[in-house]
This record gives sequence, structure tokens and C-alpha cells, in this order.
Amino acid sequence: MAIALTPQETGETVHSLKKYFAEELDHDLSDLQAKLFLDYLLKEIAPLAYNQGVKQAEVYFRARLEDLPATVFEPGLTYWQKKRK
Repeated sequence: MAIALTPQETGETVHSLKKYFAEELDHDLSDLQAKLFLDYLLKEIAPLAYNQGVKQAEVYFRARLEDLPATVFEPGLTYWQKKRK
């Protein structure tokens, strides 16, 4: 699954990349350079983080699913048992 940003997210990220390069690396990027670098990151590196997030979500949900029968089990045919009490 390709990772895509909204136009607003792209603009904010380009601004952040330009600021990072200027302040941390003492190098000015043009808007085009920052956009090309962002495209590279989204295609090359972001999928690694995305896949890790999917793995972590799978572990989380599998653990919750294992508890599901005990958590939401409701016995049937209890009307008469409850009525007697």
C-alpha cells in the first residue's frame, strides 16, 4: 500500500524538511528539493515504519482476540435459572 499525504500534510512536511536542513545541517533546500526528498522518503523508508506499525497492531489485536471468548461469553438457556432466584 503506497503511503500518500494530503496536500496540506505535504506542504507542512516540506516546510519541516526545509527547516530541519537549514537549522540542523546548515543547508538550504528549495521547495522542489524538499518535495523530491519527501517523495524519496515516502517511497523508500516510510514503508518500513508502516510495516512495523502493522506488525505491532497485529500483535495487539491477536492478544485481545485471545481474550475475546472469556470477555464476552454469555451463556444461553439461563432464563429459568434466573427466574427461580
